[in-house]
Amino acid sequence: MFIRKLLAHPLTRGIDIDDPLCTEIRASIIKQKGFLRRIYENWYEEIAEWLPYNKKGKVLEIGSGGGFLSEVVPNVITSEVYYSKRVDIILKGGNLPFMDNSLSGIVMTCVLHHIAEPRTFLREASRCVQPGGYMIMIEPWVTVWSRFVYTKLHEEPFETKTQDWEFASEGPLSGANGALPWIIFERDRDRFEHEFPQWNIESIKLHSPFCYILSGGVSLRNIFPEFLYPALKRAENLFFPFMKSLAMFATVALVRKELGK
Repeated sequence: MFIRKLLAHPLTRGIDIDDPLCTEIRASIIKQKGFLRRIYENWYEEIAEWLPYNKKGKVLEIGSGGGFLSEVVPNVITSEVYYSKRVDIILKGGNLPFMDNSLSGIVMTCVLHHIAEPRTFLREASRCVQPGGYMIMIEPWVTVWSRFVYTKLHEEPFETKTQDWEFASEGPLSGANGALPWIIFERDRDRFEHEFPQWNIESIKLHSPFCYILSGGVSLRNIFPEFLYPALKRAENLFFPFMKSLAMFATVALVRKELGK
């Protein structure tokens, strides 16, 4: 789309998003763009508030990419699907190299909608996360406003009508369905609860209708300077009653049920 090409960040032009180099570039962009970094800080703080620090077992972050969750959540195990000097371990969501009940939590930021076989991942997460542990994710969500943004201004597929959770994937980042988290936890919630009774949907919080767009994200130019973030964030919060129509993201919190419950 012309507008997206016009606003594209110069560091991302011509870069294949499945190239591991893209991860390093995105890390640099997040560091340089103070407005965007503040958004990530808020997201990471929200994730951290959900994690059960009184439990044994470490927290695994899937798809750490160019983020910096490890600066907010101590001792988190960072991971990616390909080698990166920024992460602790290379893995795929469908094959987690951890013992049963060994993790106190799994977290991710904009990753689930890139997992082509979410059922396989959810089964692995059920195996690895101990009872009482959490899986926390911040993901794109489906609203009237987000449908427009994600279909008109975003490069990833956003298919709300597909009946399948699975999708064809040629690459770890290029393969995606941005509507997948909403499909699993909202549209098909009954199916999820039937197939994965080990998990209880503790909370779905809708948020971020405007600030992320204004930041330009990791692929567009910086639109607003960092010093405007507090004021714009306060203005965004005024729209809280209308999030079902305006939200672009949701924080989904799942708790692993105790055995026998």
